[in-house]
Amino acid sequence: QVQLVESGGGSVQAGGSLRLSCAVSGYEMSRYCLGWFRQAPGKEREVVAAIINRDGSTTYADSVKGRFTISQDNAKNTLYLQMKSLKPEDTAVYYCAARRMSSNGYCYVDYNYWGPGTQVTVSS
Repeated sequence: QVQLVESGGGSVQAGGSLRLSCAVSGYEMSRYCLGWFRQAPGKEREVVAAIINRDGSTTYADSVKGRFTISQDNAKNTLYLQMKSLKPEDTAVYYCAARRMSSNGYCYVDYNYWGPGTQVTVSS
């Protein structure tokens, strides 16, 4: 099955940028719908950004719209999250996740595959 490993986390000052990467292996990433989640201390895990169909349509949490960009490079088997204008409230463990894509190019409901996460810390 698919395996996911995040990288690129770290500590950054508010207003700075980071690019997270998720290496996808074990299967063709085009067979999966990929997304980024995060979980801050004391809070529930939330969707940050996701690719929601085969055409590459995306969705973003309102809190990150205009600042974060999700992208997928099939040739490199890598999912990215470009994060700009980072805020302290962006501090969280970030996870990439995958769900299966249906035969007609739509994403199944459940994310069944997860990476171990990478820490992002934004200081004010």
